[in-house]
Amino acid sequence: MNDFLTFLVLSLFVVMSPGIDTALITKRTISDGRKDGYKMALGITTGSLVHTFAAAFGLSAILMQSAVAFEIVKYAGAIYLIYLGLSSFISRKKKTTGDENHTNTGIKKSAFKQGLLSNVLNPKVAIFFLTFLPQFIKTGENATGQLIFMGVIYTLLSISWFFIYVFFINYLRSWLMSANVQRIMDKTTGLVLIGFGLKLALEKQH
Repeated sequence: MNDFLTFLVLSLFVVMSPGIDTALITKRTISDGRKDGYKMALGITTGSLVHTFAAAFGLSAILMQSAVAFEIVKYAGAIYLIYLGLSSFISRKKKTTGDENHTNTGIKKSAFKQGLLSNVLNPKVAIFFLTFLPQFIKTGENATGQLIFMGVIYTLLSISWFFIYVFFINYLRSWLMSANVQRIMDKTTGLVLIGFGLKLALEKQH
């Protein structure tokens, strides 16, 4: 029980620490509202479940043992984050041209898919699940079942925190939606995402 409580506390700290997920959810909630913020959170946490099962069944081990696999996933994730960051700089211009093209780009603009891809394509998340969760496994018991259980708990903690975060951020939306604040937010979150993307691209496999 003591190990489980330690796992819960550490997981909460990890979940609540600002990072790529927070930047994406903040930007989406402010620009498109609470509903899309929730969808982005669901996409990100679904990605956590993907990593959980990958770690549980040994697929993520490939990323730690194969430099080529790690590089491929790393650069794919980095490029996607940089793309999301760059899109922040041109999103304001697109909004002024009307919403007639919105339905044609629904797939690209899907908050759920953006959250899912940003999480799944981040090899550091895979390695986190592969190195963090096993520390709390009890020897002599079903390791796969324990990993899945802890991964599900971590995902539930994540979605709970993200939903609370989106709920409160939405109340500030009217102020944050002003032209000047939006311009600053778009550029700031854009730079943050590009920065995370570049950091991920330059990250060396340990």
